[in-house]
Amino acid sequence: MSKQRVVIYTRPGCHLCEEAKANMRAAECGGEYTLDEINIETDLTLLEKYRNDIPVILVNGEEAFRHRVTSEEFKRKIFS
Repeated sequence: MSKQRVVIYTRPGCHLCEEAKANMRAAECGGEYTLDEINIETDLTLLEKYRNDIPVILVNGEEAFRHRVTSEEFKRKIFS
């Protein structure tokens, strides 16, 4: 079975992003997904789209979480 593909849109200094990433790690399912972390400040289109909405977490190309995620919610999504 292939791994889930997770993308997190973030930016430097985002405390909600750091909290979300910590909760993703706390879910202890890192072997089940690949993670791409994208800094929205490197792309004007992404910056305009997500400026006040980060973190945004996509699982297999679909938005799964915005602003906050718990480790339980994340784990449930990865195994669903």
